Amino acid sequence: MVEIDYIEGIGLLAAALTTYSFFPQVYKTWKSKDVSSFSLTTFSLFFFGIVCWLVYGIYMQSLSMILANTITMVLAFIILIFILKFRK
Repeated sequence: MVEIDYIEGIGLLAAALTTYSFFPQVYKTWKSKDVSSFSLTTFSLFFFGIVCWLVYGIYMQSLSMILANTITMVLAFIILIFILKFRK
């Protein structure tokens, strides 16, 4: 059984808040199909940074880092797909 101490609890709260903040952006972009304000380079770097954080979180066995970065990685990947699909 995984024991969650108060520091990991703070990490889980931070993970939930920062990860959840991505959902409205993905939804808005999906509905509007407007990606004109997104930089492919920036989002690509962000995506690969999140992948690195995920690897680090797995190595450190940090539940909050694993959950947050897995979900954020998927959401950032969706934004990357939207950028490639909807850019003019």
